[in-house]
Amino acid sequence: MTVIFSKKCEYGIQAVLYLVTTHENDAISAENIKKKLGIPKEFVSKILQSLTQHGIIISKKGKNGGFRLAKPASKIKLIDIVEAIDGFEVFESCLLGFSNCGNKNPCPVHETWGKIRNETYRMLKAETLEELKEKIKMKIILL
Repeated sequence: MTVIFSKKCEYGIQAVLYLVTTHENDAISAENIKKKLGIPKEFVSKILQSLTQHGIIISKKGKNGGFRLAKPASKIKLIDIVEAIDGFEVFESCLLGFSNCGNKNPCPVHETWGKIRNETYRMLKAETLEELKEKIKMKIILL
């Protein structure tokens, strides 16, 4: 169940994490990503396009074409993927959707959500994909 991020964002994170587990110069096809991760067909192209436009991955056309990281895993953080697909709105808006929610006029969950939101942001910004690589490999192997 998606709580914070869109399903598209969740799939985007999974796709980039999958690319981290492959050899750096290997291009992985969209079909391979779709099959390995069980991402619905209608999402794959849109997700990969967003990630390409934001410089997280690059695409290679042709017979041996596919997708790979645009830069070293040591230069990519999970927050970069979230920004590329969902943007930062989740870190700036009210959990309950009240447009006038803020410190001066808080909603019932404003304070609690603020702590969770800030901790989530810190966690996504803390480690690079290189630092997460071994944990990621174990998860991908189990798919």
